Amino acid sequence: MPRSVRSTVGALVLVLVYGTAVHIGQLAMGGRDPYPWAPWWLALYFVSLTFLDALAAALLALLFRAGLVLAVAVLVTDATANGYAAYGLDAGGTAARVGQAVVSAIALASLLVAPRLWPWLGPRRRPCPRRSGHTRSRQGNSDAGGSGGA
Repeated sequence: MPRSVRSTVGALVLVLVYGTAVHIGQLAMGGRDPYPWAPWWLALYFVSLTFLDALAAALLALLFRAGLVLAVAVLVTDATANGYAAYGLDAGGTAARVGQAVVSAIALASLLVAPRLWPWLGPRRRPCPRRSGHTRSRQGNSDAGGSGGA
């Protein structure tokens, strides 16, 4: 696996671990209602990020494609939710808007790097390197005109 791919995966994992820590902190400081300004569905989403950020980080650290898909989904929906909170609900003032811009930039970056990371991730723990020149149809036709295997 190229160093640039390892570095990018590592950076995404760190972003997700940081997100987990932020949401744990908000839950610890906010008590039973950490987002009193938010509608119930938005508060539920923000609380669920505590688990989803951690799950995406773990799956991505294990080099699963599901981790990349979940990471991109979490980052894009988090940017959207923060945008609604900052601009639609006018919650948090300037700090919330700056934070939303940062999360949006990270979400956009994750969308842009996902295609580069995809071939190196797989359903297994080991990376799946790009296969050069080999296709399934070639591999499956090794006995194309043959004797039927007998």
